[in-house]
Amino acid sequence: MKFTCLSKGRGFHFPPCHMLNFCGIRILLDCPLDLSALLAFSPIPTSLDWLSVVESYNTEANDFDSRAGFGKRQKIEKLLHAKSLLFAEPWYKTVNNLQLWNSSFIDVVLISSPMGIMGLPFLTRMKGFSAKIYVTEASARLGQLMMEDLISMHGEFRHFYGPEESNFPSWLRQEELEILPSELREIILGKDGLELGGWMPLYSAADVKDCMLKIHTLNYAEEACYNGTLVIKAFSSGMEIGSCNWILNSPKGDIAYVSGSSFISAHAMPFDYRSLQGTCALIYSDFSLGDTQDSEDGDNYSVSAAKLQSMSSQDLAGFNHNFDENSEEKEKLDFICSNAINYIKEGGSVLIPIDRLGTILLLLEEMTASLEASDLKVPVYIISSKAEELLALLNIIPEWLCKQRQEKLFAGEQLFAHVKLLKEKKIHVVPAIHSRELLINWQEPCIVFCPHWSMRMGPVVHLLRRWCGCPNSLLILEDVLNLELALLPFQPVAMKVLQCLFPSGIGLRTVQPLLKLLRPKTVLCPEELRLQINLSSENSFSVLYYSEAETLKVPYRKHNSEIKIATDLASHFYWKTFKKEEINITKLKGELRMENGRHHLLLETDNKNSSSNSSSLEHCGLPDSEKLMAALSKMGISGKIQHGMSDAKSQTVCIIHIEDPYKASIEIGTTGTIITTADENVASSIYKIIDNILNAV
Repeated sequence: MKFTCLSKGRGFHFPPCHMLNFCGIRILLDCPLDLSALLAFSPIPTSLDWLSVVESYNTEANDFDSRAGFGKRQKIEKLLHAKSLLFAEPWYKTVNNLQLWNSSFIDVVLISSPMGIMGLPFLTRMKGFSAKIYVTEASARLGQLMMEDLISMHGEFRHFYGPEESNFPSWLRQEELEILPSELREIILGKDGLELGGWMPLYSAADVKDCMLKIHTLNYAEEACYNGTLVIKAFSSGMEIGSCNWILNSPKGDIAYVSGSSFISAHAMPFDYRSLQGTCALIYSDFSLGDTQDSEDGDNYSVSAAKLQSMSSQDLAGFNHNFDENSEEKEKLDFICSNAINYIKEGGSVLIPIDRLGTILLLLEEMTASLEASDLKVPVYIISSKAEELLALLNIIPEWLCKQRQEKLFAGEQLFAHVKLLKEKKIHVVPAIHSRELLINWQEPCIVFCPHWSMRMGPVVHLLRRWCGCPNSLLILEDVLNLELALLPFQPVAMKVLQCLFPSGIGLRTVQPLLKLLRPKTVLCPEELRLQINLSSENSFSVLYYSEAETLKVPYRKHNSEIKIATDLASHFYWKTFKKEEINITKLKGELRMENGRHHLLLETDNKNSSSNSSSLEHCGLPDSEKLMAALSKMGISGKIQHGMSDAKSQTVCIIHIEDPYKASIEIGTTGTIITTADENVASSIYKIIDNILNAV
């Protein structure tokens, strides 16, 4: 097996991406999109901002002409401010290393989460792409809605800037990149300056539709067989609705792929770790490993090592379902809601551009409950082009939800609180910020859930411009890598900002005890894990560390091969026991087939495999040269032994040269014995002597 890490990813919104060559089948693991790179672009400017940008550009051009006299442009790096952002229709950053692979050589694509599908239309529209794509049904439906929503939000840029004049935008030119502020240049080129090839214009709605037609959807634990050799199964990862880990099984071995996973979930099916146990190899790619924190805040959501080690499988399954009011996530949601209530009481509004479906659902339930407890009549708006479809979808996928949600269904209750809240008109779902329904019902202060978390597109841009100067308003964000850059277009910002680090993986302290429970023979881990966790030699598994753009050769073979034989056919076997070799062996004649990743033996219906058929005996082992010489001597045949060459490459054990009463030679090799003579009768006599000292079947 060969394994190549194409991208380590960067958290929940940009999961890792890998290429795997398993049994000669090239498998792409996830195809994400780095939407954090949108920070390099400016949101759609207001009319005043646009005039200011145009004036600034003209001033720079005049200064350049007067200084350089139309000579070579001076390479002076700009300072980072709102006007230094890219005022153009955004392109989107794909996994750069994936562009180095010929898409026509990819055989299988496995998508582990809705975020892992966001870059797939770029791949499926390429010429020659013909791979089979496997994804869980829930991830496919959620991912499609997310891609369509992205296209809808991007449409504002196309409406503002108009059609592109060329296929290569000016901001990608080398002379323009050289004068960009270092922060923006690193986003575009990457830290090593080699990621320019990953940028692409956004796909169309037709591309998404064509992509979805090529997808094969699976349920959890459902088998899919590729090419009769590879059996593929998805198991819940607990991170999001429909997200999964993978098991790849072949006659030569099996591999587990662990993507972003979570033991604790109040909405999704829990992490099914039991189905990943005992594989030949395990690829550990949980994206929480990108976070170097292992402090109280950084590992709140991991199961403690001692607790995990002491748990049996049944205990751990129970832990997955126990999401009570004392959990860390509940405390964090309560903290967010209490802050929101405080700012609403001061007359401000609350803006929540969080895109995690599970977090939105839980926060929506807690927020409306807090408003009711505080006796506040404040409207809650959900603004998104796909919000209505998304909420409707959640009511018809109970099989993808956690046990608590399924129990609500059996008790006749709603799966999520938003159904009741919509009926009571406590929340309002609208497709766009300029929709008629929103304009009629708009009221401040209010609470708004809307995309996009990058704060470069979608309703959040308009609302942030409206409230950024209000010190009584609150902006609730996920943990943003560069908050200053994210808020740059809206400066000065007087509204308060609350950043929240939501659970995005198993947690570092849980990795080692989890791997001990999974018991693989070989584990592949990111290089960053070497410094963060001591995977000691006491473990039963070997550890290989991988880095981006490096290929590892990984052992994965099973110790034993399995073959499927019908019970009635097994009665045809005539077994012979070789005590010395401690094996049972039988001879048979039939056809060996590969089907659904398993070997199948089909025997002929006649009785040709009887051990009584001595005309075609097969022999086990090599003849002992001393015993053979003694047997030949009894028959009046004399000869000399010439031992094999000492060369390690030689397959000859020894050669017996027969000189009397006829000329012949017997070459004993590691894989067989060869009798050489000019007389067929002599060869038959020697064969009978060898047959008597060997085990035959």
